[in-house]
Amino acid sequence: MTIHSTANQKIRDAEKAREELRTALNWAGITLPSLSLDAVSLAGNYPRPLVDLGRCAPEVARQLAVALRKSPT
Repeated sequence: MTIHSTANQKIRDAEKAREELRTALNWAGITLPSLSLDAVSLAGNYPRPLVDLGRCAPEVARQLAVALRKSPT
């Protein structure tokens, strides 16, 4: 397996994780408009992709807090 195919797999996996999170948040009625992959973490031959939750308005932060409190432990 080449460096580039491994890097591409890591990026695709991070994209899938981002979409899974977006779907779960949407199910809870929450939208994080800045939800993305962190561009800096994608750079280089050995990327370590990070999902960037971004910024949100205070009311969205509160919605997220409520949703997390409702989740089973």
